[in-house]
Amino acid sequence: MAKDRSPHVNRRDLMREQLAHQAAKLMAEDGITDHAFAKRKAARQMGAADTQHLPSNQEVDEALHSYRVLYQQNSHPNILRQLREEALTTMNMLAEFHPYLTGSVLRGTAGEHSDINLMLFSDDEKAVLLFLLKHKLEFEDGEWKVQVSGHQETVPSYTLTGESGVQTHIIVLPENARHSGSRHPETHADIAAVAKILGEPVSS
Repeated sequence: MAKDRSPHVNRRDLMREQLAHQAAKLMAEDGITDHAFAKRKAARQMGAADTQHLPSNQEVDEALHSYRVLYQQNSHPNILRQLREEALTTMNMLAEFHPYLTGSVLRGTAGEHSDINLMLFSDDEKAVLLFLLKHKLEFEDGEWKVQVSGHQETVPSYTLTGESGVQTHIIVLPENARHSGSRHPETHADIAAVAKILGEPVSS
């Protein structure tokens, strides 16, 4: 039975790999930032719109990283550094809320159309809002659903648009989420970690 299934499994894995690379190409060249949309579009382009074997976001990110190294090695490093520098500037501004950088800017797959994603921590839901108002920063506010301590919560979110036009999306989590042990270096970076990535001294 195993021998009979092997070709099918291999074809399925090959399709997943091909879809991952096509989705990565769409994200790199067309500025698509939504993994699900890129995967669906890649499946349609490859005549596999009904496939149940779409690649994971991680598989697409790995393909995207490879694509940028191969085809965008001249432009991508500068774009990524600018995004990380802008992220660090915003993080330093919001330092009292213990910011963490997440998403594509941290992973290194971000491109010129990518947004910056930050997590802040405060038990006072209004604290970040008051901070933004006090410093006369323009923003759009909203809500975001996240998993906190094993259950779903609705938390405040804010979107800032920098002078460069890059948007920074912020969500505000309760303090206990910061100490939950779920912060991993590969997916969450604090001010010191981002400064280290950039080779810059940490602001005091």
